[in-house]
Amino acid sequence: MSNLMKVSSNPHIRSKVTSGNIMLAVVIALLPAAGFGIYNFGLDALILILITVATTVLTEYLYEKLMHKKVTIGDFSAVVTGLLLALNLPPAAPWWIAVIGGVFAILVVKMLFGGLGQNFMNPALGARCFLLISYTSIMCNFDCDAYTGPTPLASLKAGESVNILDMVIGKTAGTIGETSMIAIVIGACLLILLGVIDLKISGSYIVTFVIFISLFGGHGFDPAYISAHLSGGGLMLGAFFMATDYVTRPITSKGQYVYGVILGILTGIFRIFGPSAEGVSYAIILGNLLVPLIEKLTMPVAFGKGGKRA
Repeated sequence: MSNLMKVSSNPHIRSKVTSGNIMLAVVIALLPAAGFGIYNFGLDALILILITVATTVLTEYLYEKLMHKKVTIGDFSAVVTGLLLALNLPPAAPWWIAVIGGVFAILVVKMLFGGLGQNFMNPALGARCFLLISYTSIMCNFDCDAYTGPTPLASLKAGESVNILDMVIGKTAGTIGETSMIAIVIGACLLILLGVIDLKISGSYIVTFVIFISLFGGHGFDPAYISAHLSGGGLMLGAFFMATDYVTRPITSKGQYVYGVILGILTGIFRIFGPSAEGVSYAIILGNLLVPLIEKLTMPVAFGKGGKRA
């Protein structure tokens, strides 16, 4: 999609691609992960997804009505935010957590900064980090009817063995949408085939993370250890669906590679040296804050400018 953004002299050809088309594609791509989450965790997961999406859409609608602005819920961006936030919630979380998170994502992170295209961080991740800080015990409680005990990443960090096949399939504890690597990759492949995303950010993110944990994880280049880290937690969901957010990622090609490398390093630091077994959400949020600097350092010089004089 970024290849369509070319500057040339007129006349210009208008593309039929709209924000609504892109957001709808993302919603469809998230359905495998959402569907598996509902299958894995049951009715509680479905209820949380519906409440979160309804909250984000209603919050955006009410804000724009009260502020006498054009109603933009038809572009599906609020649906994407609600769905991503829901997929980052524990399946046993109470319904009011979904409501608080949905309102915070849309009202505070998105609309108060100008709406779609103006937010400086991913709204869903901003809300998740807010909930993690404010309601830590609830957001870190992954016990439900289907599973009890620590998540695979927590077990891995404690030095215990994990079942990698279960992690790849998704038959483990975790948030609603992060458990099944297969479901996430299916959705990611759809976005790549449609041209909505490419592998600049996601690829550099994952490769950098693998190199980091190989160097500092204490296991060397152990395929089983690396596979467990890639399959567990929100790495794949974050790499393909949140780090690639058009609004909060760098617009320069070199900047996207730099951004991915930074995310890989930050995630590795949080997972290996931090107190928590996860770290993707905080890594992407910090990466979002660095985007203006990354763009400034990687912005290409205009033709005819910047050359050294004799």
